[in-house]
Amino acid sequence: MAATPNEWFYRRGDLARHGWESVVDTTIPRWRHTGIRIADLGGRALVLPGDGTERIVIPLAGSCVVDHEGGSTTLAGRHSVFDGPTDVLYTGAGTGVTVRGAGRVAVAEAPASIHLPTRHIRAEDVPVEVRGAGRDTRQVHNFGTPATLDAAALIVCEVITPAGNWSSHPAHKHDEYVAGHETRLEEIYYFEAAPARSLRSSGVVPADADPFGNFVTYSSNAGDIDTNAMVRSGDIALVPFGYHGPAMAAPEYDLYYLNVMAGPDPDRAWLISDDPRQAWLRETWASRAPDARLPYTTAAPTEGGQV
Repeated sequence: MAATPNEWFYRRGDLARHGWESVVDTTIPRWRHTGIRIADLGGRALVLPGDGTERIVIPLAGSCVVDHEGGSTTLAGRHSVFDGPTDVLYTGAGTGVTVRGAGRVAVAEAPASIHLPTRHIRAEDVPVEVRGAGRDTRQVHNFGTPATLDAAALIVCEVITPAGNWSSHPAHKHDEYVAGHETRLEEIYYFEAAPARSLRSSGVVPADADPFGNFVTYSSNAGDIDTNAMVRSGDIALVPFGYHGPAMAAPEYDLYYLNVMAGPDPDRAWLISDDPRQAWLRETWASRAPDARLPYTTAAPTEGGQV
């Protein structure tokens, strides 16, 4: 494993292992409840055992086929993570899977002690939420949240932050258990960045452009953490505790992240506490309109015009 200046932030490829571009699991010191795998399949098949792990297979770009107990499921996927939701496949603990195809794929993981049935959630059935207002507007795909998916531990969603906007804002935490108010959840952020949708077909973006965003974490009573990083496609930030946010999209680049959460508490719930100094920001959303660019639900045009 490559050394990094920040034990909770990894550049693309730092965590490469066994054919996967990145693997987060319990081999990382002090990491216990969540995992993620990222790969460009390129026609290969990657095998994951039927152990005490529940999973969600998520096409990032292109399609894939998942072989599992009881058959095979084709996930049609999408052109890119910025083109709306994708269909996903949940498999419970004890179900081995083989992921094959030509696309780019993520597999969210969590240790689990109970077996739940495989479930195929189609793209058209994924709840798409436009959250926030003004420059705080972002788009959330809630395919792996408690209201959508019956899972043992996993809470998974993906977020699109259009160019110039902020998400994971106000900064918040979920690192202590307060029944009905806050749950302890490890969290993984997997990032991608791309030229803004309005610029992709304009001809003004050079081939050597370097899409990026920024991501911040800072300490809470639960522990010390300090991430202040430029994030690019393939980068991964881990949040074991502490406040996290904002995730900031540069004015010329859209930002995406996949969130994987799970924790030790009896409640499978995303319950958070805002930084008290920033909590007032959430109250301003009621008096401001959401960003009219959202939702992104179809591919951007390939020539001319803006979406």
